[in-house]
Amino acid sequence: MTVTPESQPTRIRVATAAPYDVLIGRGVLSEVRSLLPEGVQRIAVISPESLDDLLDDLAEELAGIDTIVLQIPDGEEAKNIEVASACWEALGDEGFTRSDAIVTLGGGATTDLGGFVAAAWLRGVAVVHVPTTLLAMVDAAVGGKTGVNTGAGKNLVGAFHEPAGVVCDLALLATLPRAELVAGLGEVIKCGFIADPRILELVEATDPETLTADSPVLRELVERAVQVKADVVAGDLKETGGRDGHPGREVLNYGHTLAHAIERFEDYGIRHGEAVAIGCVYVAELAARTGGLSPELVSRHRAALAKVGLPTTYAAAPFDDLLGAMRVDKKSRGDQLRFVVLEDLARPVVLAGPSEDDLRSAYDALAPVGSPS
Repeated sequence: MTVTPESQPTRIRVATAAPYDVLIGRGVLSEVRSLLPEGVQRIAVISPESLDDLLDDLAEELAGIDTIVLQIPDGEEAKNIEVASACWEALGDEGFTRSDAIVTLGGGATTDLGGFVAAAWLRGVAVVHVPTTLLAMVDAAVGGKTGVNTGAGKNLVGAFHEPAGVVCDLALLATLPRAELVAGLGEVIKCGFIADPRILELVEATDPETLTADSPVLRELVERAVQVKADVVAGDLKETGGRDGHPGREVLNYGHTLAHAIERFEDYGIRHGEAVAIGCVYVAELAARTGGLSPELVSRHRAALAKVGLPTTYAAAPFDDLLGAMRVDKKSRGDQLRFVVLEDLARPVVLAGPSEDDLRSAYDALAPVGSPS
């Protein structure tokens, strides 16, 4: 990670087979043009209607390049094959070729959907991501995973398609609702537990109300979380496995197996980062039962996540419903469930085939104090 003065963007290199840069800073929307492939003829901007004002700002930065706009629904409503198909039809109508590029402008759902559209059109055209939420900046925009949801679960249809670059303009977070900013911190804190304890130290030492778009601490948290993801995907882009017992890219799914099941049960009415926070506490409780994770580290999960305003309890769904959803998780192998858990802070491993008793007991531990058992 190359740290630069506050007025300049930080540049993080994602050193995969097709390397690209993630630029992080305030007022860096102008960097989008620099990340587009040389000689690009046209651009299709994929963005939800709710971001029309930001679309105008992006259009100014792309002045002189022939640009079309493909507007999609907000949030998870965009992540289905029907919306993707409508985008492909529009690209076909415009005669979009491999000399053209896609730019996504939006949150994680927009990034996932837009990346998938780019991955499949002509078997792959260039895409630059401009994430507009904290969650998208530290998660969906980096790493090349793209996809849509199906009735069976979240992100079960997709492709690996690395972007040509990512622009994380922290100024775009100024109008983000507070609850959305807090939700994004779920993915940030996850990175602290799996790889970079300094993230936890920063969260624990900072008044969460001061974590705003212009906060130097928030910028460092974003930089550190992106660096964690860059390091992981550089070593295991397609989730084929890590080395020396490390889970490889699977580590980024810490807390996600239960999180995705909760999202499906809630019909995606819960924010992703909120579900991840619950899922992180769950796997900490599971590791305490199966691998002896210390009570202190389990408590640290609850404390760090709760400090920023994220949920750490959950009892809305019957366990059997969630268990059924977890069995179709992407990390499962046959009928065997797999979870990323911790042996200790920043020491992740894969737990394969835990007993149903342990799974159920860990879920029971999520119940709010005083709730019926």
